Amino acid sequence: MRNVFIDSEIELEFQKNGFVQLPFLSHEEVEELKSLFFDTLSESGGQITSDELEGNSDHEITYDFTFIDRNHEYKRHVFKLITERFLPKMKGILDNYEPIIANYIRKKSNAGEVPLHQNWAFADEMKCSTVSIWCPLVDSTKLNGTLEVTPGSHKRIGKYRGPMVPWELEGVKQEIIDDFMVPLETKAGNCVILDDSIVHYSAPNKSSDLRLAIQLICIPKEEKAIHYHFDHSISNNSSIDVLAVDQEFFMQFNPWKFPETGKKIGSVPLQSNPMSIKDFKSSLVSPRFDELSPIKNNVSFLEKLRRLFKSK
Repeated sequence: MRNVFIDSEIELEFQKNGFVQLPFLSHEEVEELKSLFFDTLSESGGQITSDELEGNSDHEITYDFTFIDRNHEYKRHVFKLITERFLPKMKGILDNYEPIIANYIRKKSNAGEVPLHQNWAFADEMKCSTVSIWCPLVDSTKLNGTLEVTPGSHKRIGKYRGPMVPWELEGVKQEIIDDFMVPLETKAGNCVILDDSIVHYSAPNKSSDLRLAIQLICIPKEEKAIHYHFDHSISNNSSIDVLAVDQEFFMQFNPWKFPETGKKIGSVPLQSNPMSIKDFKSSLVSPRFDELSPIKNNVSFLEKLRRLFKSK
């Protein structure tokens, strides 16, 4: 398993909890990115609506999210604006990572709940961790629906994650929200860097102002991006397709429809047995799925981390 961070102490904290909170943008950079959001909003083609989501017609999206905008050119423009400003910051923190998806996320007043979920898997997580840099452009609080996580839940469940792949926690989401979430109140310009496999959530914005944030999803430069797709149209389907994809795949992609691009490079077995709360609690103290395979030179992942910390 390769490192995520350049700094070994930050690496240890990240591997333990599945996230870290760090200073990231200056006040001036925050204000610039807020202005760019509103300056380019006229380019938006509007978002995919709930009645277009195949098999998901009961899922109402109440937040603005660049990734599901209809205008591919607008998505490309936003990606360029965000990455140009984030890349110099990333290079001093992350160990040779590159962005593949960039989003503005806007929650209007009295709206914007993001359901409990894990981000999709964007690379082979037996070899690496992919991360999201989440950076609010206004102070993010419990009142306006800040990011909430279950610490230590990364790489415990959902090894093969994609928008159409059944999720083991679907039946216990509310219990997890009620009893396991930790809100990460974050000042504008600071960031949370989280493992994409961590269980997380954000509540509706109950303030009178909008809540605006940026998400940048990054993978190691040497890794190939992948996408997991489960075809519900196949009767008794028991396998998940593995697609080789790239940054442009995500610019054109509708996550709730059959992928029109991407090359199938294999398949993995469907593992979607519903979990109880007891199962979920047990998973938090069980070995991570990337610890269950042999590591190069027969050195365990945790032992590698201990050696890294001692050598600093």
